[in-house]
Amino acid sequence: MIHVKQSYSTIHGIRQPIQDEPAKKTAKQESEKDFGQVFSQKMEEVQFSKHAARRLETRNIRMSDEVKARLQDATSQAREKGMKESLVLVDDLAFIVNVKSNTVVTAVNDVDRGVFTNIDGAIIN
Repeated sequence: MIHVKQSYSTIHGIRQPIQDEPAKKTAKQESEKDFGQVFSQKMEEVQFSKHAARRLETRNIRMSDEVKARLQDATSQAREKGMKESLVLVDDLAFIVNVKSNTVVTAVNDVDRGVFTNIDGAIIN
């Protein structure tokens, strides 16, 4: 038979075992921290509307990781400046981004002939 030493506390004359919960709380706090970091990171990622995704596909526009990062950076800059609907130019690509929802509303690869309306700012990145 194995005897385990257990700590007890007495409250109003009633003896109760003290349970070790700090380790569980620490693991839970780490889990919540990880979730919070992942959630924040996902919320910052630029999403593409169905229309924008279709435009990219039909025009055979391939987005490299570098272009995605520059688009993300420009969207963050637009948010810092208080923009709501922004034109983001990355090389020869143009994106209209709804800054609040982090969503690319449309994408264009022929910027020379483009007329862009309903925007409140432009970021050239």
